[in-house]
Amino acid sequence: MMLNDRLAAALAAGHQMDTALLTGDHHDGDVDLSTPAQAAVLIAVTDRAEPGVLLTRRTDTMRRHAGQVAFPGGRIDPGDADATAAALREAEEEIALPPGLVQVIGTADRYRTITGFEVTPVIGVVPPDLVLVPNAAEVAQVFEVPLGFMLDSANHLEATVEWQGRNRHYYEILWDGHRIWGATAAMIVNLSRRLRWTA
Repeated sequence: MMLNDRLAAALAAGHQMDTALLTGDHHDGDVDLSTPAQAAVLIAVTDRAEPGVLLTRRTDTMRRHAGQVAFPGGRIDPGDADATAAALREAEEEIALPPGLVQVIGTADRYRTITGFEVTPVIGVVPPDLVLVPNAAEVAQVFEVPLGFMLDSANHLEATVEWQGRNRHYYEILWDGHRIWGATAAMIVNLSRRLRWTA
């Protein structure tokens, strides 16, 4: 079965009912989450024998999330038809990924961030070994992580940090010197739990 067919079948199958999904970051009352801003990210899976997922490391000069690992994506603009259009637009702006090369499979479970965004992950399959050009103002690096590694729950490390007087729990995934954590890791954990992945 082709990669896109396997992903589509897995998304259609839903998630394992005995496994809870992560719905959002813990937050205090300083951010109004009753009407979250809408955002979208592209989870671009490379179509190869051992599929990978494209990730970016943000520049150290970004006002928010400087230096962090993230999927390409951002706020859904008024001109975007939907979350998928926003994710494709942002991926083109951030890493020069042509939208026409993305075979969109569907969307995964939305996730609310501590900063007041509700993020829709858009799953797409892309050709391997594309020449991607990071937007120097936003992206310091584009890299690929094996999909099997990211979906393996053994690599989903639970951590706790004290922040603003509270213990905050989160997941992190460590790969080749990269620390994937926060909302990005949470969406990976959700995808892992949702998909009944078969090699």
